[in-house]
Amino acid sequence: MQADVIEIEHCWIPMSDGIRLSARLWLPQKKEAGPTPAIVEYIPYRKRDMVRLRDERNHPFFARHGYACIRVDMRGSGDSEGLMADMYSPEEINDGLEVIQWIAQQSWCNRRVGMMGTSWGGTSSLQMASLRPDSLKAVIAVCATDNRFDDDIHHMGGHLLTDTLEWGATLPAILAAPPDPETVGPNWRQMWQQRLDHCAFPLENWIRHEARDAYWRSGSACETSEMISCPILLIGGWVDRYSNTVMNLLSRNESPCWGIVGPWGHHYPDRGIPGPGIDFQAEALRWWDRWLCGRQNGLESEPKLRVWRQEYISPQNKILERPGSWISENQWPSPNVTPRTYLLGSGSLSETAKVDNRKTAFVPNSLQIGSASGDTGYFGRDGGLPLDQREDDALSLIFDTAPLESPLDILGHAVVNVTLEVDQPVATLVVRLNDVAPDATSSRVSFGICNLSLDPAGAPDNSHPSNSPRAVEIQLPNTAYRFGEGHRIRLAFSTSYWPMIWPPPKPVRMTLYPGQTRLSLPCRQTDSRESAVVFHIDSESERPSPKARIQGSPLDRWSQHDIMSNSIASGWHQPLTRIVFDEIEVEYAFETKAQHQITLDDLNSACSEFQHKLQFKRSGSIIELLGTTRLKSTPTDYHVFGRLEIRENDTLVCEREWNPVISRKYS
Repeated sequence: MQADVIEIEHCWIPMSDGIRLSARLWLPQKKEAGPTPAIVEYIPYRKRDMVRLRDERNHPFFARHGYACIRVDMRGSGDSEGLMADMYSPEEINDGLEVIQWIAQQSWCNRRVGMMGTSWGGTSSLQMASLRPDSLKAVIAVCATDNRFDDDIHHMGGHLLTDTLEWGATLPAILAAPPDPETVGPNWRQMWQQRLDHCAFPLENWIRHEARDAYWRSGSACETSEMISCPILLIGGWVDRYSNTVMNLLSRNESPCWGIVGPWGHHYPDRGIPGPGIDFQAEALRWWDRWLCGRQNGLESEPKLRVWRQEYISPQNKILERPGSWISENQWPSPNVTPRTYLLGSGSLSETAKVDNRKTAFVPNSLQIGSASGDTGYFGRDGGLPLDQREDDALSLIFDTAPLESPLDILGHAVVNVTLEVDQPVATLVVRLNDVAPDATSSRVSFGICNLSLDPAGAPDNSHPSNSPRAVEIQLPNTAYRFGEGHRIRLAFSTSYWPMIWPPPKPVRMTLYPGQTRLSLPCRQTDSRESAVVFHIDSESERPSPKARIQGSPLDRWSQHDIMSNSIASGWHQPLTRIVFDEIEVEYAFETKAQHQITLDDLNSACSEFQHKLQFKRSGSIIELLGTTRLKSTPTDYHVFGRLEIRENDTLVCEREWNPVISRKYS
C-alpha cells in the first residue's frame, strides 16, 4: 500500500553554532500512526532549482513507500545560512552529523536514518558512515570517491587533471548564487551579501597540494574504512572518473557491503548514459526495506558484486547503449579471477616472449598524444568518450598480442610493472590498455598515469637518481571487459596525455626496458554457466510527469591543428540550457565553455580556460554569475587566474579576481 506524500518546501535545521540549514521534506501520510525511517541527501547543489528535477525523481518515490525524505542544502549553499570556503571542511562534516541527529529526534522519525547521494553526496555519505553516528543504519553511495587524491576530479596518478579547472570555475559560482526570497524570507539579500563578501577560490588549494598530504587524506573514507559498520550499497559507472571506489572499497570493507558498476557515467543509474541503466529507485527501495525496516527480502543472498562486462564497440564521442552483459561475483576479490602475465618483446606482447633484458626502447614524448583521450568522465556531460586510439597509438611506444584465438575476460585492476630510466626529477608515464579490432580500429579499455616524482602512496620521492634504472608499478583502474576472438590486446606508453593532464615542466627523455616490463591482466574464468543477474523494478509506482520545461542545444566539441604555428587548440561548448519551473515561477540556466591550447614544441605554452555561467530568474529579477578559470605555467610555477562576475538585472554587483602563483614541486 502506497502512502500519500506531504511536501514541505522549506524548513530550518539548527546547527549548534547558530547557523541554520535549509531542508525540503517529503513525509508519508499513512493510515497507520507512528514514526517512520528517514532518508537524507546532504549536498550543496541548491534544492530549490539546480537539482530540483533529480530530487523529485527520488525522494517522493521513497516517501510514497513509507519513508520520510529530507534534502538538505549544505552550509553556505542554496537556501542555507553560513559560508563554505572549500569541499569537505570540518564544519561540513560536523554539520552532517548534526543533521542526522536532528532527523532522528523528530516526531516523524523512528530514529533509523539512511543516507544517500551521488558524487559529493555519495562521498559525504561514506564520510558519515566512517564516523558511525548511532542513528545512521545504512548508506547508498553513487559515483562517490573514497580517495580524494587518487580517484577524484583534481589529480590522477599524482598528476593535475585539467578538469579541475572546470570545477574551479563552477563551484564558486554555485556558492555565490543567492538564496530564494520565497524560501528564506526578507533577509535573503543580507545572506547573499555575506556570501559575496566572502567568496573563496578553492582551486588554489587543489593545485597547491601536489602530493597526497593531510589535505587530501581528510575526508577520504579509505583512510578510515575499517570504522564503517553500517551496510553500504556502492554504485558506479565505468566511464565515471570515480568508478574505482566500488570494487576498491568492497575489497577492504568488513561491514555488509554490495556493489554495482554499470556502463554509465556520472549519473544516478536510472538516467545512466551509456546504457543500459537500471531502475535505481527499485534497487534502493529494497535496500532501505532491508536495513531500515528489517524486512527479510532476500537481499543478503544476492551477489556482492554485479557489473556490466563491456564488449568492443567502434569508438565514438557518444554511445547510447554499450554492448556487453551483466555478470556477478559472490565475493570480491573473487576466486574466479587470476592474474595472467604478458611479457614485452620487440613490439610484441605474449606469455612466452624471449627478449634481451638489456635492450631498451625510447618512450615518445609528443604533446599530440592525448588528442583521442576524451573527457575524464567526471561531470557526465554529453559525449566525451575516448575516440579511435590509432592516432595516439601511432605516436606512442606500443606492444601487441597476436589475434586472440578465443575471447578473454578481465575483471579488476590490470597491473603494469615497468623498468625505466628518466633524465628529469619530474616525469610522467602514461599507460593505455587498448582493444585492437580486426579492422585495426583501436579502442581504449583502461589507462593509468604515474607521476614518477611521487611514491606509490602519493608522497614526494627523490630517492631515484636521474638516468638510472628503476622499477615502477602502475595499477590501472578497475574494469570489466571482454576482448573478442580475433582482437589484439595493445599496451601503449607515452610521457604526456594532453589535454587531459597538465604537461611536465621540462622535456623528458624516458627509456623503457621491455625485457624487464610485465603486464598482468586479471583474467576471469568460471567453471559453470553464468547465472542471470537480476535487477529489480517497481511495478506499483508510476513515474511522475516532469514539473519543468527544459530548453537547450547539444554540446559542441571542436579541435584545430594549426600547422603554421605548430599548435593544437581544442575545446567544447555547452550552450545555455534553461530549466523552467512553472509551479514555483523559477527559471534556472547554465552554460559552460572549455578551451585548451598548446604549441607542440613547448611544454610551457599550455593554456586551459573554462567559463561557467549560472542564471536565475524569478519575480522579474535576473541574477547571473560567471566564473572563469585559466591556467598557465613555467618550469617553476603555476600561474592561476580566477574571476567571478555577478550581475543583477545586467548591473555588475560583485567582481572578485584571484591571481595566485603556485610553486611547481612535484608536477
